[in-house]
Amino acid sequence: MSNPSNTRPRILTGDTPTGQLHLGHYVGSVRRRIELQDTYECFFLIANMHAFTTRANEPESVHNDVIEIVRDQLAMGVDPNKASFVIQTEVPAISELTYLFAMLLPFNRVMRNPTLKEEIKVKGLGDNYSFGFPLYVVGQTADILAFAAHSVPVGEDQVPHLELTREVARRFNQMYCNVSDQADDKDHVELGGVFPIPVADVGKVGKLMGYDGKQKMSKSLGNAIFITDTEEQVKKKVGKIFTGRQSPTEPGDPDNVLFHYVECFINDADRVAELKDRYKRGDNIGDGHIKQEVADAINELLEPMRKRRVEYEKDDATILDILKAGSAHAIEVTEEVLARAKEAAKLGFFEREVRYR
Repeated sequence: MSNPSNTRPRILTGDTPTGQLHLGHYVGSVRRRIELQDTYECFFLIANMHAFTTRANEPESVHNDVIEIVRDQLAMGVDPNKASFVIQTEVPAISELTYLFAMLLPFNRVMRNPTLKEEIKVKGLGDNYSFGFPLYVVGQTADILAFAAHSVPVGEDQVPHLELTREVARRFNQMYCNVSDQADDKDHVELGGVFPIPVADVGKVGKLMGYDGKQKMSKSLGNAIFITDTEEQVKKKVGKIFTGRQSPTEPGDPDNVLFHYVECFINDADRVAELKDRYKRGDNIGDGHIKQEVADAINELLEPMRKRRVEYEKDDATILDILKAGSAHAIEVTEEVLARAKEAAKLGFFEREVRYR
């Protein structure tokens, strides 16, 4: 693993390990990571402690999912020689900053986070969740700010989390670094702030709907297409997309899930425009034909990913080596950021060194 030049702007993004990645992860974030890895200093975090917010009783499963999620990203095209994969729990600065940032946020502000409220609703948690579940929202701010990241590639549903991170960075810089509350976000570091105010980098497709057309694509909702799906499995899943249209001669509204997939996966803009036009006019083009074209396009995208994943499935040692190298690089970066934060907040007394044996 090479260490990208620290003169490059830095990005941090990550995933909670919940099993295999799917097409929603690819179009919402991973594709953007691949685009950025040549020009940015990239850290891709595996948030295994965040997984414990709802799966603390499944430690072995979470451990295995850490390996699988890296395997999927490598298969999708992330290059470990250009980016650092980081295990959250191997970077102590993240935990320390989480505790500090929790002091800067009112509890009701955390609970107002719309993504948190939506997760509580979708997962059916009601009032039955651990104290750590809302704390992970604070932890996500530490994930980002521990790296002093300039931008964060995210899906559109994660933008509210980033806004909270921006609030924390501003508050810290104003409280402990004497940055004016009138300062522009882009000037905070130049004015003495420890943390840059990170910006969201939302990919071309902010959110991919599941093939059920009801919720965004999710493994837990059973509406996901995985990179390990066979060609036939992809065709079967795409075939389940429902539009309500009855006949190939019936004019249709392309503002539906099927055409969401057309625009995501068929790369020929002229063909997309033609399909839309014929669909609107009911020009003898059935949903089945369009679904076949979509399935073919998805399978063309997935085929090289499937082949790469087979190579990375041969052993776990390669994945662990990649994670150890990336996490070691992350410690170098985050310890320096943490030291500056502790000095600013008058919490630092001694120098320390953290390293792996």
